[in-house]
Amino acid sequence: MRVFNIVFERLSMVWFLLGLLFNALALYIGFEASLFFVYLFVGWGCCIYGLAIFVLQRMEKPKQSSKTRLSPNFISAGDSTMIPSTPKRDRAADPEQSESDQ
Repeated sequence: MRVFNIVFERLSMVWFLLGLLFNALALYIGFEASLFFVYLFVGWGCCIYGLAIFVLQRMEKPKQSSKTRLSPNFISAGDSTMIPSTPKRDRAADPEQSESDQ
């Protein structure tokens, strides 16, 4: 089932690539060919369809999966410290440091 998810997630890219190939084919055969505008319109249609699928897939996905969502009681390491450090002005008044400096 995981293979199907990978294929369907990239389906919009396949449609967009198919549209680019049709547009390249239209430019390759040139304006003089009778099928130039058919290839061009099919190419632009595939590109627009691929973009529409991409946008709709992004709208359907949740903003954050439930697996990675943090609990409300979580405290990050940046917000808490194990040993509080003393401010610089208090360090000079600390008697242990003044004895070791002499």
